[in-house]
Amino acid sequence: MKYKCIIFDCDGVIVDSESISNLTLIEMAKTVGVILTEAFVMNHFLGKSLAFCFQYIQDQSAEKLPDNFEAEFRERTFHAFKTQLQPIPGIHELLDKIEIDFCVASNGPRDKIKLNLTTVKLIDKFEDKIFSAYDINSWKPNPELYLHAAKTMGYAIEECVVIEDSPAGVQAALAGGFAVFGYLNSHNKNEFSKINIPVFEDMKNLDNLLSE
Repeated sequence: MKYKCIIFDCDGVIVDSESISNLTLIEMAKTVGVILTEAFVMNHFLGKSLAFCFQYIQDQSAEKLPDNFEAEFRERTFHAFKTQLQPIPGIHELLDKIEIDFCVASNGPRDKIKLNLTTVKLIDKFEDKIFSAYDINSWKPNPELYLHAAKTMGYAIEECVVIEDSPAGVQAALAGGFAVFGYLNSHNKNEFSKINIPVFEDMKNLDNLLSE
C-alpha cells in the first residue's frame, strides 16, 4: 500500500454530526437577530473554526453576543450528540479492515471529539490517536493540525493521506503537502467538483482508493 497512515477528519467523516451542530447554530443565531439557512451554513461554515462562525454571527448582529454564547452552544450540542449522534455508514467496517496506522484530527475540542467517538462506540480505535486544533491553537484551513498529527504519529507527509468532507479541511491538507481524498455528501459535491482530488461516496470504496 502506498500510504502508511490515514488521518481522518471527525465531523462528517467518522460521525454524522454536522446537521446537529448546524441546526443548533441556526437556532442560536436567531436569538441575536441573525437568520441563517442550513444551506448557507453548510456552504460557508463547513470545516471552519467555531470562532469563525461566531464572528460571522457577531458581525451580522445588531447586539453583542452573550458572554455564555459558546458555553450554551457546547451544552446544547453535547446533549444532542449523546442522544442523536450516528456514525457515518460503513466507518466501523472500514476501521476493522484497515491494516495501516490511522488517527483523527479535528477542529473541535478534545472533549467533544472523545464524546462523539465514545457515543458511536469508536473510542477504542482512536483513544491515544486524537489531535485537536485546540491543543495547538491552529484551526483548518491552516495546515498545522495535519502537520502536527503526522509528526506526532511518526510519519512523513508523503506517507500520509487525509480523509476530509469540507473544502476548508481539503485546503488545510493540500497546503500541508498531503494527499487527500474527499468524502462526498449532498452538501459538498458542488464545491468538490472544483477541486482536483480523488473523491468517494461510500466508505466501502475508500479501500480501493487506498490500494491504488
